[in-house]
Amino acid sequence: MQSIDDKHSGQAGSEVLAGPATHSSGTTLSTRRIEAFSDGVLSIVITLLVLQLSIPIVADRAPDAELNQRLVEMAPKLVSYVISFAVVGIFWAGHHSLFHFIVCADRVLLWLNNLFLLCIGFIPFPAAMLGAYPMRRIAIIIYGGGLALTGLTLALIWMYATHQRRLVDRNLDYRAIRNGLKRILIGPVLYGLSMALCFVSVWISLAIYVIVPLIYIFPGSIDRHWRRLSDAN
Repeated sequence: MQSIDDKHSGQAGSEVLAGPATHSSGTTLSTRRIEAFSDGVLSIVITLLVLQLSIPIVADRAPDAELNQRLVEMAPKLVSYVISFAVVGIFWAGHHSLFHFIVCADRVLLWLNNLFLLCIGFIPFPAAMLGAYPMRRIAIIIYGGGLALTGLTLALIWMYATHQRRLVDRNLDYRAIRNGLKRILIGPVLYGLSMALCFVSVWISLAIYVIVPLIYIFPGSIDRHWRRLSDAN
């Protein structure tokens, strides 16, 4: 999901989102620490992704053709880095968007968010695996499985927070809740499909890994709902 302006950025925005229909601050926790901690973990994960890339080593007297060949051999790692960077960025944007609707937190949400960060922290490993062995089914399965699980944990956060409007504005439209969940689940469904299709063709699976980030770049219905809500206020 596409991110929108920070709900803590101004008093007016806070009144729109957390007006009289929201939960009492005396019985719930702020989301500020969750968001700050999550941003820190996500930034570290993005930094770790680049560690799979290393400068190719050739002898001082080696011809340029040898260095060129080593660089060509790095292409799968570069592609894996770009795709994985985009995926982590999308998870950040999705998480950022959810917490515009989640106006308060409780202990269960804290640990669901930690579970999401656990999965996020694992992403550099399957990304490195895919970059090193792009045509191996096991690398494709581990990569898809890791991303699917991460998406499912994000869906869990949304489902828990919106169940009976537990941690969101009590006037939040049911359509926004439903559309938000549908959009989150697009990724896990497609990643699961790519894992199955790798037994047919690894190229199809790799193509799906490229397509999924492109789907999330464009705003979804939940973003349009938020825009309409902001315009109405």
